[in-house]
Amino acid sequence: MNLPIVPIAVVAIVLLVILYFFPISLWITAIFSGVRVSLLQLAFMRVRKVPPSLIVNSLITATKAGLEVSANDLETHYLAGGNVPSVIKALISADKANIPLTFKQATAIDLAGRNVFEAVTTSVNPKVINTPNVAAVSQDGIQLIVIARVTVRANITQLVGGAGEETILARVGEGIVTSIGSSRSHKEVLENPDKISKLVLSKGLDAGTAFEILSIDIADIDIGENIGAKLQIDQATADLKVAEAKAEERRAMAVAIEQENRAKTQEAKARVVEAEAEIPKAMAEAFRSGNLGIMDYYKMRNVQADTDMRDSIANPGNQSSSSKPGRDETRLS
Repeated sequence: MNLPIVPIAVVAIVLLVILYFFPISLWITAIFSGVRVSLLQLAFMRVRKVPPSLIVNSLITATKAGLEVSANDLETHYLAGGNVPSVIKALISADKANIPLTFKQATAIDLAGRNVFEAVTTSVNPKVINTPNVAAVSQDGIQLIVIARVTVRANITQLVGGAGEETILARVGEGIVTSIGSSRSHKEVLENPDKISKLVLSKGLDAGTAFEILSIDIADIDIGENIGAKLQIDQATADLKVAEAKAEERRAMAVAIEQENRAKTQEAKARVVEAEAEIPKAMAEAFRSGNLGIMDYYKMRNVQADTDMRDSIANPGNQSSSSKPGRDETRLS
């Protein structure tokens, strides 16, 4: 009794496999939509792991929109890693907006990593990019902080290999800094902010980018710091520190010279003391050799006593508390 169930299961499995590889309902839908695609092509799509519904639905949409696209082209783009529905939408939008865009260009833009449908939308409806705060200093030293709005339109021919929004913002910021820096006074910029827009636009900042700059509008200008005065203060502070360092260097050098002179004075005094210490030895030698007599010695002492007395009379406040031996004695006759 269980034997008839096996053939039925086998037939059911075979039928499911056939319906999987040969999506008859999708093929009928394509036929009634005016799209020529064979069941064998759909089966090969399954083998190549390409979803037939995606290819057929995109092909139907393109055919209804009047685009000449083949199933092989869509399948090739899918296998290359592209977004087939986005490409078809972009082609339809470009065709309705009279924007020249071929299937090859659209697939190249999509494979380059850009959203081709968004690019076409931006080309039809330009978008506004707000720049960050751009700080620049005029020639009078006043800082100005500017915010600009850049209106851009996608350049379809430059989307592959063209620079993005970051480059546009960087170039616009550079142009704003150059324009303000060339102004003699910040008042000129505040009075005529359109001068910035004209100067920036005249430089052709959109060259080599994926966008075309339509306008640059200055949204806001704020006055920042007085950079010129701040720099002068910093320079004056630096000059003061340099002068103080040089003065300290000269003072240290003068102190060193003074200490050196004192050392030389002490050395000279030591030599004098050393020389005076040799006098008694010389006198003793003179006594022994007979070159100096006792009367000559007393005469010398009298002369020394007279000299000390005259010094004490001339300078009473400078009397030495410890006179030399013999100088406090009375004159010998």
